[in-house]
Amino acid sequence: MKIVSYKDLEAQEVKGSSRLKIKLLNTEGSSNFAVRHCEIGSGGFSPHHSHAWENEIFVLEGDGLVLGGNKTKSIKTGDSISINADEIHQIKNPNKKPLIILCIIPTRIHQT
Repeated sequence: MKIVSYKDLEAQEVKGSSRLKIKLLNTEGSSNFAVRHCEIGSGGFSPHHSHAWENEIFVLEGDGLVLGGNKTKSIKTGDSISINADEIHQIKNPNKKPLIILCIIPTRIHQT
């Protein structure tokens, strides 16, 4: 068992994003899932991208927008978002308060 506080971890920036800070919560010991704590500041966004694996997202705090394919949908605290493999997507925060999400991907992807 390992317990880590996200507050103790260093945030990383992501190429192609704006005002997005990612903290890698389980970099060791997990053979199946990598969990990322992501904070998107006011007016910020994740890269507009796709990848060969599915992606699960849970909104911890705030409101925002998720773009998937040709659709844009509102998201809010408590929402769960499932992104299919190869689906073009992006998360945006048009609001003044931070948008905080957890992003879960396969560990093998996280390690590359």
